[in-house]
Amino acid sequence: MEQLLVPAICKIDQIIQETPDIRTYRLKFREEGIMEKFNWMPGQFVEFSLLGSGECTFCIASSSTRKGYFDCSVKRAGLVTADIHSGLEEGDEVGIRGPYGNWFPIDDIKGKNLLFVGGGIGLAPLRSLIQYCIDNRNNYKDFTILYGARTSADICYKEEIIEWQSNKSLKVILTIDKPEETWKDNVGVVPKILEEVVKPAVANTKVITCGPPIMIKYTLLSLDKLGFAPKDVITTLEMKMQCGLGKCGRCNIGSTYVCKDGPVFTYEQLKKLPDEF
Repeated sequence: MEQLLVPAICKIDQIIQETPDIRTYRLKFREEGIMEKFNWMPGQFVEFSLLGSGECTFCIASSSTRKGYFDCSVKRAGLVTADIHSGLEEGDEVGIRGPYGNWFPIDDIKGKNLLFVGGGIGLAPLRSLIQYCIDNRNNYKDFTILYGARTSADICYKEEIIEWQSNKSLKVILTIDKPEETWKDNVGVVPKILEEVVKPAVANTKVITCGPPIMIKYTLLSLDKLGFAPKDVITTLEMKMQCGLGKCGRCNIGSTYVCKDGPVFTYEQLKKLPDEF
């Protein structure tokens, strides 16, 4: 079911404090029967509205293979997200419209090695695809997740990452930007760890990446250096969107509207966008 113009009411079933400034809101539609009809693909997004405060764009951070709910992870960054963090409790209601946008190319990545490269809150849109691929694990070959954050406290989905690490069919590599006394994993920014630790094989591999813009920029350069073809590198520009319908003009890059033409793009497509990107 698509709620494209009028928000449907969702109840907050659970709030998970991921980091000091990121919370995951587990949502279920209030009206009986809507949740069962609400379908989305990994990479799509919704408009999340809070009466009296406004509306924000968030990716759906969980896979439709996990039934009965969907997740939105919210980083406190502005006025509306501050109100979401401070004004909502479990059991409260919010408005949701969507899903919008295209999605990660599920058919194109079948039979491939998968390399997920995420940073900070950028793991949220990747998480939907990671869950989808784990739940359809036989469709994919080698499965690697590289995830970095500024500090260990800024790592999202800590409990789920432990589950991923215990899954023998996955390889999980974590890094933080600077050393910490109790940190035993890698230290260094994501592109550095990608080149020096992961050293991924290029053949038959698809890379899916998302993170802060500066991380994406240098990750793409690293993937170039490693020999990946731009068509085999996929990212999402969900952070650039506003209304979700291509009406407000906030997301346009030249003639491309991220909310209508994306948010998922290959690096090959990004290379054709104007320099303003």
